[in-house]
Amino acid sequence: MDFPTTRWTQLALRTAGGGDAEARAFGHLCERYRDAILEFLRWRGIRPDEVEDVAHDFLLHLQERETLRRVDRDRGRFRSFLLGALKRFLGDRADRLAAQKRGGAVTTVSLDSLAPDSVPAGEQAAVDAFDERWARELLGHALQRLHDDWREVGHFAVLRRFLPGSTDVPPYEEAARSAGLSLAALKSDVHRVRGAFRTLLRREVALTVGAPDEVDGEMALLQRALMGGHGAPT
Repeated sequence: MDFPTTRWTQLALRTAGGGDAEARAFGHLCERYRDAILEFLRWRGIRPDEVEDVAHDFLLHLQERETLRRVDRDRGRFRSFLLGALKRFLGDRADRLAAQKRGGAVTTVSLDSLAPDSVPAGEQAAVDAFDERWARELLGHALQRLHDDWREVGHFAVLRRFLPGSTDVPPYEEAARSAGLSLAALKSDVHRVRGAFRTLLRREVALTVGAPDEVDGEMALLQRALMGGHGAPT
């Protein structure tokens, strides 16, 4: 698979240097993770009536020049960058709120202490929820692209039931009858559509990492996140 020519790190660096087109593209990439951001905020205890506003403020914050200049040019996973930036943003927000209550100055949060790989035990559930929603977002985009590519195939609705995310996988014999195909032809089409889906999903993942050798690691994490499955926080 060819690695996408527009890596997110390069896009972020161009955005930091100015340019409306790059800013819009980076903003669109961030918006794709809005649901994951909202999920993390809920698990972190942000009030329900504030979650949307905090997410909006964070996405605007990401496009500030100083934020994007922290991006590593040579490597980096967008998921890790986004999660680390979100933690720093929440840390700064908590300090501002505390300072307002005290009537004093804002204290400074150490960026190192909030690195994305340093996860306090009580925060792991929020990180897991973020990763699961991130995984489902990528899965959804890959499935939509697959639908666009295969929409002319009359029995795609049958084939779709054999793809990840389906909760109702039929026996092959039943699916073949429904599609009006022989069993061998149905199995061949399932094999093809699964291969096409894997390719599209890897392309989606590749857009969110800084180098080709990071794709397999993100694919493995995506699979773990989907298998982990989390309910809504209580």
